[in-house]
Amino acid sequence: MRLAKQILAEDLITFERVFKTAVKSHVPLLDSIMRYIVRRKGKQLRPMFVLLCARLAGTVTATTYRAASLVELLHTATLVHDDVLDDAMQRRGFFSINALWKNKVAVLVGDYLLSKGLLLSLDNSDFRILQLLSDAVRKMSEGELLQIEKARKLNIKEDVYFDIITSKTASLLASACAAGAYSATQNEILAEQLRQFGEKAGIAFQIKDDLFDYGNADIGKPTGNDIKEKKLTLPLIYTLNNVDTATRRKIIYIVKNKNKEKDQVQWVIQEVAKAGGLQYATHKMNMYRDDALNVLHTFPLSDVRNALEELVRFTTDRKY
Repeated sequence: MRLAKQILAEDLITFERVFKTAVKSHVPLLDSIMRYIVRRKGKQLRPMFVLLCARLAGTVTATTYRAASLVELLHTATLVHDDVLDDAMQRRGFFSINALWKNKVAVLVGDYLLSKGLLLSLDNSDFRILQLLSDAVRKMSEGELLQIEKARKLNIKEDVYFDIITSKTASLLASACAAGAYSATQNEILAEQLRQFGEKAGIAFQIKDDLFDYGNADIGKPTGNDIKEKKLTLPLIYTLNNVDTATRRKIIYIVKNKNKEKDQVQWVIQEVAKAGGLQYATHKMNMYRDDALNVLHTFPLSDVRNALEELVRFTTDRKY
């Protein structure tokens, strides 16, 4: 991400100032939690996509900084709520909000972040930006609920899996890219073009996350976590469709009934590797990465385009 950070050095400083102002509260407890959230911020991938898409399409504006802040507010809110749902004690190597302040406070903090995002756009009449990103939040909720529904019967097919991750993960990155383009140009055609770019990159990003569950790298969540949560990800879906009936039944039985037992989860991981599930998922990830780059390459060659390509390749080549 070196080129992206180099190009966006000043933009990221301005973005961070806008974001810090947006989350500030006059309630001492909330303000303490907001400072904690700002300190533990992640790689800021989504704000960088917003800013670079604005630069690719036109010029970064005050609306662009607000769009990047809205994306980060919405993303952070969903992570806080996810940690409550998953009873997760850590996030990015730090204690989660619910671990430090308990679930009730964490849910309210997530709600607060959502409301601050809405107000940031409404107070500045950024109605189209808000519409783009509110649509992403709707899709994220639908994707999560569809995943929960299908996980009960463990009957997810590959097309349903892609429906889930397109909504649950890719929709926010897609809307972030569209919002960046629109903030710079108010051009719906350019916004849609970059929305498609972001969607393809977001799908590749999620498949990479799925693959991490079968590796040994220190990525902030234990290996086999998706299996323990009965999530059918692409490597496992491929495996279930390409093993003999006895192995398939055993995998399903373990995922349903023995998903907390380390040795049983490890056996499933080994079967997925043996069946070629990891290679298949890697192939699909690279296919979506290349689809994203094909959209990107319709724009003239520039440092900004190169920086966006660098970010896309980071999503598939990252080690964490």
